[in-house]
Amino acid sequence: MRITLRSVVDSDTFPDAVDVVVIGGGIIGASVSYELAKQGVSVAMFEKGVIAGEQSGRNWGWVRQQNRDLYELPMAMQSLARWAALSAETGLDLGFRRAGIAYGTVNEQDVARWEAWGAKAKEMGFVSDILTAEQTRARLGGGAAWKGGLWSPLDGRAEPALAAPAIVIGAQKRGALVHQRCAVRALDISNGRVSGVWTERGRVKAERVICCGGAWSSRFCKQYGIELPSANILGTAFKTTPAPEIIHGCLSTGSVCLRRRDDGCYTVALAGRGQVDIAPQNIRYALKFYPLYRSNIAKKLGFRLNRSFFSGPEAAGRWTHRDVSPFEKMRVLDPAPDSGQLREALQQLVQLFPQLQGIGVDYAWGGWIDTTPDLVPVIDRIESVPGLFVASGFSGHGFGIGPGAGQLCAQLVNEQPLFTDITPYRLARFAQGAAVRQPQMM
Repeated sequence: MRITLRSVVDSDTFPDAVDVVVIGGGIIGASVSYELAKQGVSVAMFEKGVIAGEQSGRNWGWVRQQNRDLYELPMAMQSLARWAALSAETGLDLGFRRAGIAYGTVNEQDVARWEAWGAKAKEMGFVSDILTAEQTRARLGGGAAWKGGLWSPLDGRAEPALAAPAIVIGAQKRGALVHQRCAVRALDISNGRVSGVWTERGRVKAERVICCGGAWSSRFCKQYGIELPSANILGTAFKTTPAPEIIHGCLSTGSVCLRRRDDGCYTVALAGRGQVDIAPQNIRYALKFYPLYRSNIAKKLGFRLNRSFFSGPEAAGRWTHRDVSPFEKMRVLDPAPDSGQLREALQQLVQLFPQLQGIGVDYAWGGWIDTTPDLVPVIDRIESVPGLFVASGFSGHGFGIGPGAGQLCAQLVNEQPLFTDITPYRLARFAQGAAVRQPQMM
């Protein structure tokens, strides 16, 4: 792979039966497994590849509340509390640092949008600081003609290569069973409800199953007549060579985003840039994505047709539990980064911050981001398949809000009081005839 992750050792025991099966070993599956195991629920996680091998190990590493969709803000706020506690609870470093997140802009319209968002967020209990042009120049420096900025001191950063694996190890310490390179091929359904799963190593009984499969969730759900609108967007990011510190936490300039790393380098990406592969799945859900594609967000996306039309998470086709599944044929999505984006990002960095002259790319990677039409995740029980739950479509926000989402999912699966209303996350919002809300993310 193009990334190096903290290693997780598989559990010695392969279960015959558990209370809950978790499909997927990304940050969401890791957090759900941890929260369930912490409550004494017997849980088994199955990951087709390696823990955090896909987007959960490839994201920017931002842990933010600032500029979240207001529907996501309660989950983001809860996540910050969990991030702060998880290192102590697991006994492992997740790379979490409450180092703050800054935004800077050369566009006065951005400041007006931030002020409007901040007024609504304040009603929900989150407060950040609007910066004047002078304050932004003092905080960020550089060569840009800053018109204003934002500063959220309680937000932070974490290390994708460390975080989900650490949470999974913490779940194992509390009794969770974890098996990598072991795909869940199919659900086992008896009398109209979930009775377990079929893995490539055999059947495991369970009355509750939660699908946290990221880019693969929609294809898995389609086998059971479940319409989960999702488009996978290819993003590119890279680690720089060591460079002077211009910010201790994270920074968005509107065009380029960066996170300071503990090793003296940065993780860098171009904001909102990505590639969409034309494939059966996103053709099927094209009308659902129409509001997104006609928004300003789509101007930063490219579209292409390649081999993924016939294979991978968005292809068509059916299989049974006796067949080798698509998840086994492609253990880890490890796409090549976009070299053009690397050159553009480096150029913009040096233009904005001349003190970074000479900075280079240490290594780069690509990652597939599972995205919903309104850029808000699906967290729901599936009424048509009793016993099945879905937590997917986090649209590039899953890493930061993962611990809170895991806690919310555990409460949902265990039929406990929920810390926030899940109505905005219900799958039914994408039902036939339902109006799809235009994305509100900034």
